[in-house]
Amino acid sequence: MKKIPDTDKKPILLLQPTSVTTAIVPLQPQEKKIISEPERLIAQVKRINQMAGELEAAILELKAIANTLNTQKRYPLLKCKHICQYFAVSVPWVKRKPDESFILTTRKVDLFRAEREAALLAEQLRQQTKKRLALQRHKKNKSGAKADTKCLFKKVLVNKS
Repeated sequence: MKKIPDTDKKPILLLQPTSVTTAIVPLQPQEKKIISEPERLIAQVKRINQMAGELEAAILELKAIANTLNTQKRYPLLKCKHICQYFAVSVPWVKRKPDESFILTTRKVDLFRAEREAALLAEQLRQQTKKRLALQRHKKNKSGAKADTKCLFKKVLVNKS
């Protein structure tokens, strides 16, 4: 057998030892935090309610997407009038009673709150606009009546002299 010389060897650099001023702290496994059962229960309640909030947000986003598709006429694949129907929807919810016990129940998801709020805001803006226009007309009529009265008095005074 023929020996092949090793050409992959690289020269080894010898480093001079340096003085160490601080020691490296060895890694320690993290101690598990001991949680009592009541704390675990409260944490689980918070988790369920947080997930319910996220689920509600996802449902409302689904409705927004469906509404967008309903308003766009570019989708010939949608042969129905509305792409999504809505029934009463609720999400799980945990309530705390005054005696510190919990109730696992449901909370309704108000799918049409945004539409009601928009309609209410539109109505409030219409009322404000009507009031502002009425006030402007009233001021205009008042100033116009004063001008007419002044002209009338001037004419009377001019005619008498």
